[in-house]
Amino acid sequence: MRRSPAAGSAQAGQPDRQAQAPRPRRLNAMEEAALEPQEDGFGAEPFPTATGAGQAGRAGAEEGAGKAAPALSREEALSREEELDAIRKEGLTGRQLRMARRLAARHGLAATSDYDAVRLLRRAGIDPFQRSTMLELVSAEGEAAAPGGAGAKGTGAPGDKLPQVVGDKQPQLPSKDVLDAASRARSIMEIQLDIARRRRRKILLLFTRLAFFVLLPTLIAGYYYFSVATPMYATRSEFVIQTADSGGGGGGGLGSLFSGSGLATSQDSITVQSFLTSRDAMLRLDEEVGFKAHFSNPEIDPIQRLPEGASNEDAYRLYKRNVKIGYDPSEGIIKMEVIAADPETSVRFSEALIRYAEERVDHLTQRKREDQMKGARESYEEAEAKMLAAQEEVLRLQEEMGVLDATSESAAIMGQINGFEVQLLEKKLQLAQLEANPRPNQARVEGVRGDIQRLEAVIAELRAKLTEGDGASGNGSLAAIQGKLAVAQTNMETRILLMQQALQQLETARIEANKQTRYLELGVRPVAPDEATYPRALENTILAFLIFAGIYLMVSLTASILREQISS
Repeated sequence: MRRSPAAGSAQAGQPDRQAQAPRPRRLNAMEEAALEPQEDGFGAEPFPTATGAGQAGRAGAEEGAGKAAPALSREEALSREEELDAIRKEGLTGRQLRMARRLAARHGLAATSDYDAVRLLRRAGIDPFQRSTMLELVSAEGEAAAPGGAGAKGTGAPGDKLPQVVGDKQPQLPSKDVLDAASRARSIMEIQLDIARRRRRKILLLFTRLAFFVLLPTLIAGYYYFSVATPMYATRSEFVIQTADSGGGGGGGLGSLFSGSGLATSQDSITVQSFLTSRDAMLRLDEEVGFKAHFSNPEIDPIQRLPEGASNEDAYRLYKRNVKIGYDPSEGIIKMEVIAADPETSVRFSEALIRYAEERVDHLTQRKREDQMKGARESYEEAEAKMLAAQEEVLRLQEEMGVLDATSESAAIMGQINGFEVQLLEKKLQLAQLEANPRPNQARVEGVRGDIQRLEAVIAELRAKLTEGDGASGNGSLAAIQGKLAVAQTNMETRILLMQQALQQLETARIEANKQTRYLELGVRPVAPDEATYPRALENTILAFLIFAGIYLMVSLTASILREQISS
């Protein structure tokens, strides 16, 4: 009795719903191709799922499901099929059909399919897709359903919360919702459209991120390089450190092997490079030429300008950016590039730095040369002092012994001895002549004998003076005096030779010290440019784009990897 008014109202509202139902749209080419019969490779062999068998199966299922329900007349069965066809044409989603099936089960309506659940709910005057109905269904899920399907709360018994056994009135039958070719093609197209829509949205988001993180910073950098950056002028110069050729021609070994290459002065070149890039060179350049004052000019853009009252560290950072020193060890050439706001100042800075480098090269060997001079001077002074001492010893011996030259004294004494021996021989001959006379004159014989004795005594005295010395005067023999004088004179001559060598070394060291052993030779002199060297607007803009793109790519890859690791 309660279903009759609802059924009447459903029958009354059926024409309106059929009138409001969407008209079937015209199929596109893909859907028509999907509806055309396709050859499956089995010929005309019938299958149980063919049209007749399928309809018979569905009819049998409906008959099995309706055993508990009263039999329907032909007219009622036709009207039911029409309603189900109309509901299928509405294009309801799977979620809506499941909600309708659950709502029908809640209200105790025995539906054979999801579309039948929609039909029964509408016949009962319930809109299965109304928001309030869905909320009621969701809130009722937490409550236990009554056996009659009225939706009342359970009594709280433990068995009410357990799954209830479905009786014969609600048999579990297979769904009659079978998609035809047109519905399947429409679903595939909707999926493809959804995929394309998502892809377009992702591409739009990608381009938005690229525009914000890559293109916008690149545009800002390009605007700065093309419109804001102050033109800078770079002066390039090249110089090499040479070694003075040694005068000796016998030098060999590794020194002569590398003397003409850059390896001979590589240490000096690296030292000069380090000096030119140091704070010492920057401070000296600021004191003499005004480095800070030049780069503090308000006409320079704020990024390249040095602020007023800047510290030495700020100036040094700017100095390292604007003074670039490179050293090529294979060729031994030092390349320098100095950047300034005008070409004249750039040339002035370059010339000053080259002068500093040359002075540094001169000072590299100054201490070595000073050490060499000091050693040579000390050696000469020591040799001179010993030579003077030897001369004083010879003089002391001459004064003490009263002999100027022992050799001359010995020669004089030997000459006297020889003269007296000649006279002694003559006297002996005369004595022999006298004694040969039978009756010699005794007076004459005695006189000759006396002369012989006196000559022998003189000769003996002279010989004793040569060998034994003069005991009365306390001096030694002439031979001893001659030996002492010879030793002293030999020592003096040796000291004279050593002093001469020390003097020669001193003169050589003085010549080497005065000679410049390291000197700086310019290969490319600094010349003022007539056009601005920096900024290179196009190259710097492209470089900025590549840098920002690389940063974005690394951050994106890192975020993707982290997101995948977290979600896995």
